[in-house]
Amino acid sequence: MNPKRLYAVVLRQFYLMRGSLSRVLPLFAWVTVDIALWGFLTRYLNSVADSGFSFVTTLLGAVLLWDFFMRVMQGVTMAFFEDVWSRNFLNFFASPLTIWDYLGGLVASSIATSSIGLAAMLLLAGLAFGLSFAAYGVMFVPFLLILFIFGIALGVMATALVLRLGPASEWFVWPIPALIAPFAGVFYPVAVLPRWMQLFARVLPPAYVFESMRTIVLHRSPGAWPVLAGAGLAVLYLAAGCWIFARTYRYAVRTGLIARYSAESVS
Repeated sequence: MNPKRLYAVVLRQFYLMRGSLSRVLPLFAWVTVDIALWGFLTRYLNSVADSGFSFVTTLLGAVLLWDFFMRVMQGVTMAFFEDVWSRNFLNFFASPLTIWDYLGGLVASSIATSSIGLAAMLLLAGLAFGLSFAAYGVMFVPFLLILFIFGIALGVMATALVLRLGPASEWFVWPIPALIAPFAGVFYPVAVLPRWMQLFARVLPPAYVFESMRTIVLHRSPGAWPVLAGAGLAVLYLAAGCWIFARTYRYAVRTGLIARYSAESVS
């Protein structure tokens, strides 16, 4: 990757966001709605439960981590969709820009936008609902890292999907987090799932994150194995995503499918 070319891709996204309130507002609006909705729900559950169990650190913490994962994934796909919608994708490659420079720029853009969303969520959850991440200890950092890597991996795979099937297939991308959530055990232990769903959960990095998070909340040590397993799977997904994207791009160039992304309409 060439750092200057990567920076150019990020700079384009910055100029797009700087000139459009409709692109900046979603970075804060939806996370605020989610934190407020789940924050008041956890406050209510704490008021009616007599067990002394903290729903704030369990449910609200899970919502925050899951929202972060979605922001990471959507940070990659939305940066790509901006070029698809404007029919600007093909124009990039009239320059010396390589596909890896472009992909690196998408990832860097996702880092920036997801970091802003994470900061907003941490601030709101802490000030409004008293969510303290000291409850998770140092494990909070690897949790974020695993979700970040997996989010990037899914974002790259989703981008490859749209590149292969065409711009209209973007609607396959939006439901991906919702389809994964039931298997990942975001709001409940994986043990409550049917056996066949548990098998899928074992190959999903977020499942290891949320299981470990609930273990910590119950004042038990999750051990190193779940974190290492989640991290290893996330890296494998990232490598697979990059491989799929590279193969898809070469196929689109070789067969001429990439012409669907030109500045001119293609019948």
